[in-house]
Amino acid sequence: MTRSRLAPGAGIVTVPGAGPVLRSPEGEFLRIDTGGVDGDVLVRRLTGEAEAASGDPHDDRLHRLIDAFEADGYAVVSSPRPPLDGRVVHVLGDPALAEPLARCVRGEGAEVRPITRDGVAELALTGPGDEHAEGRVAVVWCLDSPVAEGVWDAADRLPDHRVAWLRCHREGAHVWTEPLAAAPGDVSSRHVRLRRLAATPAHRELAAYWAGHRTPDTGPHPTDASAALIAALLTADLIAWADADADADADVDVDVEGGAGSGRVRRAGLPVGRRLRRIDLRDLTVTEHPVLPVPDVAPLPTGARPGPHAGNGTGKARS
Repeated sequence: MTRSRLAPGAGIVTVPGAGPVLRSPEGEFLRIDTGGVDGDVLVRRLTGEAEAASGDPHDDRLHRLIDAFEADGYAVVSSPRPPLDGRVVHVLGDPALAEPLARCVRGEGAEVRPITRDGVAELALTGPGDEHAEGRVAVVWCLDSPVAEGVWDAADRLPDHRVAWLRCHREGAHVWTEPLAAAPGDVSSRHVRLRRLAATPAHRELAAYWAGHRTPDTGPHPTDASAALIAALLTADLIAWADADADADADVDVDVEGGAGSGRVRRAGLPVGRRLRRIDLRDLTVTEHPVLPVPDVAPLPTGARPGPHAGNGTGKARS
């Protein structure tokens, strides 16, 4: 029998002389409209201390209240199935990042399979080859170096076959984890490159850096701690992909303390398909940047000349 429990990070605070209050995983205090349900009964049900008694006149209201908790992610149904159960995740790349990722993903229930660059290209052409596998297969490619020209071009076609596509790479002291793409039109590695070039006045220098016109790499390379952090972030992206329906916003019978009426509670942060992360390997700080797809444009007519190109700015520029 499955049972609802408070979600990780959520808790109920009993305020003396007042009703129960939910503390969300984000640290917000939300007033609970119990609808006449005894607060102690609600707490016991959501902490697993008690089950509903048959014929309890408050049971229907209690079920509706618990359903509201579940709808917004503040309660989860206890289940032996881990979040990536039934998913196949192909992992390739540099062992310093790929091996911790494989352990992390396997620990969340996924079947981890090694794959080669040629295997990725074939998968991007044919898809998983099983209609039952559609939407249940992912490829994660981890590089302990900048991405050379063309390396990820074939993999950018994976979402056309509903194969999720996730990647990370290192540029000097920074590791970038790019948005997960799972459907046609999602953010690809090409889109990220174009957006980053457009965002910096040093676009010529950044393009030359990517093309290999740079001095030999001096690191720092991922340590056990930084690799574990990166693996955890990528695994969280895969879990969000696997549980996308549960991440949708829902109306619930809780409201922010001091507010009035029921409201929609928004999750903090950027959606997995629009989030570019930068991890600084020197102090393990993580910053997030929104990124959108780049729409296709019509080719220039034959013989047409492009317009003038904007020059670089002077001084320090960031990529």
